[in-house]
Amino acid sequence: MPDFEQRIAESFARMGLMHTLGAELTYVMPGEVHIAVWPKPEITQHHGFVHAGALTAVADTGCGYAAMTLGPEGHEVLTVEFKVNFLRPATAERFVAKATVVKPGRSLSVCQCDVVAHDGEKQLSVALMQCTIMTVPPELIPGG
Repeated sequence: MPDFEQRIAESFARMGLMHTLGAELTYVMPGEVHIAVWPKPEITQHHGFVHAGALTAVADTGCGYAAMTLGPEGHEVLTVEFKVNFLRPATAERFVAKATVVKPGRSLSVCQCDVVAHDGEKQLSVALMQCTIMTVPPELIPGG
């Protein structure tokens, strides 16, 4: 297992929000990370769709980890900004946030994430995110 993959898996395991959402890290490669989440009543909104906040959190996390795969060892990442377009109501058997690095950088990286709804063989994008991620050196990480 490459070092970045282990670091990301360990970091993901410590994320309380991802645990609360029931999200699972499913794919980690240089510049690309996938995170899956399954609908459950605790993450839906008043119409029964998966809440935009839940999907945004998974997409943002995916973008951060995608950037982290290309960053220096020991460095962490923080989100600087993001924009999300919701394309349709979030109803499906499962959702996969497929995050990729569009433009890596020493201090800032631009990433994108396609949140795809999976219903059997049918796959549809439900949200698209563009995100700017900042690389944080170890000396600026609290407790690091």
